[in-house]
Amino acid sequence: MIVKDEFLSRLRQLFGLNLYEVKIWTALLSRGVSTAGELSDIGNVPRSRAYDVLESLEKKGFVTMKLGKPIKYLAVEPDEVVDRVKKYMFRHTQDKIKTLGGLKGGDVLGELEFLYKQGIQFVEPTDLSGAIRGRPNIYTHLETIIKNAEKSVVIVTTGKGFVRKIETLKPELEKLKKKNVDIKIAAGADKEASKIAKEIGKLADVRMLDNINARFAIIDGKDVMFMLMDDEKVHPSYDVGVWVRTDYFGGALQQMFDSVWSGLKPMK
Repeated sequence: MIVKDEFLSRLRQLFGLNLYEVKIWTALLSRGVSTAGELSDIGNVPRSRAYDVLESLEKKGFVTMKLGKPIKYLAVEPDEVVDRVKKYMFRHTQDKIKTLGGLKGGDVLGELEFLYKQGIQFVEPTDLSGAIRGRPNIYTHLETIIKNAEKSVVIVTTGKGFVRKIETLKPELEKLKKKNVDIKIAAGADKEASKIAKEIGKLADVRMLDNINARFAIIDGKDVMFMLMDDEKVHPSYDVGVWVRTDYFGGALQQMFDSVWSGLKPMK
């Protein structure tokens, strides 16, 4: 049996399998029913690992063990495997979420917080900065610094960027509004941006930004994140953001924004 490495790699990503699992599984699919030894030879997997791999595949719903001697394994129909894997991943994810949720207020998180607070004392202010690659990572970091806002949040972005950011940040903006945090957003206007602006009018003051193509955020006048590239010309995976924590630069940038803000028109 010859299966291209590219196909095996794709199966690993789609179904969350390791290399031995995907080799044994495809070997069994090609035979329908087979013994562990036969599958080891066909899939080029060490015999010492074959039973462990098949046991793992059985738990995940990829194969069925037949009773008898020698023990044989039966391939499950691929369409049924997809349904089983979806259910398995859902249960596994729910369990992980429940476990992580249980860390709140527990000893493990308390110890981690202690280590962090102990370590942050030795960090110089100039070291509180970083470059973030990839738009999903940029938005995740932006969400992190925004959720800790106490006084103000300023976001300057493009029309399309405004739509994307609201999709990601809306839950946090709703929480900040309840804490009376002042939220100002200046964005390039287009049809979709105007529609979103109306929907979040109760959460933030949104105004139209003309003739300026910029992407940055200021939180409490000290945390600043700015993007280095035009989002119209860069693929999301190559987008780059820079985060710095500095009262001096953050305060100056906040003052410049405030001087422009009064002249911007509400987005219609």
